[in-house]
Amino acid sequence: MRGWIMLKFWPGIILLQLVTLALFYVMGEIKLDVTQLLLTVGLVEILLSVLAAFWFAAIARQCHQDALETVKEEHAREREKIRVNAERAKTRIVNKSHKEMLKETRRAHAGANMKVGAAFAGALALGGLMISTQFVTFGLLLLTTAGGGLAGYMARGRQMALLGDKGGAGRLLFKKFGKEPTKKLE
Repeated sequence: MRGWIMLKFWPGIILLQLVTLALFYVMGEIKLDVTQLLLTVGLVEILLSVLAAFWFAAIARQCHQDALETVKEEHAREREKIRVNAERAKTRIVNKSHKEMLKETRRAHAGANMKVGAAFAGALALGGLMISTQFVTFGLLLLTTAGGGLAGYMARGRQMALLGDKGGAGRLLFKKFGKEPTKKLE
C-alpha cells in the first residue's frame, strides 16, 4: 500500500526535475552573468517548489482521506459483525435457558403426576377394600371422591393443553417475557 502512495508523488518529482533542467538550459542560452542567472533561476525555482509543495500536500491529504475511509469501513464491518455475533449468542442463551426451564418444569410435573397417580390409585384401592370388607358407604364415598379428584385433574390438564401450556411452564414464561397466551377458553 505504501509503495502505491509513493508512486502518486513520482510524476510530480520528475516534472519538477525536468522543469529545473529546462530552466537552467534556457537561462544558459540567454548568456546572463552568474549572479543574474542564479537569482532568476532561484526565484523561479522557489515559485515552482511552493507550487509543487501545495500539489504534494493535496495528494497526501487525499491519500490520508482514502486510508481513513478504508479504516472506518473496516471498523464498521467489524462492529456490525460483533453486534450480530452478540445477538446470536444472546438468542442461543435465551433459547437454552428456556429449554432448560421447560425441561425442569416437565420433570417436576412428571414427578408430581406420578405422586398424584399413586395417591389416586391408593384411594381407589382403599375404596375397593372398604367395599369388600362391608364398609360399603365409606368405600363408595372414597371411590367417588377419588374419581372426582381424578376427573378434575384430567380436566385441568386438558385446559392447559388447549392453552398450549405443555409442562405447565407457560404461565411463568408469559409473566417473565411479558407475553400473553394466544388461545383462550370460551
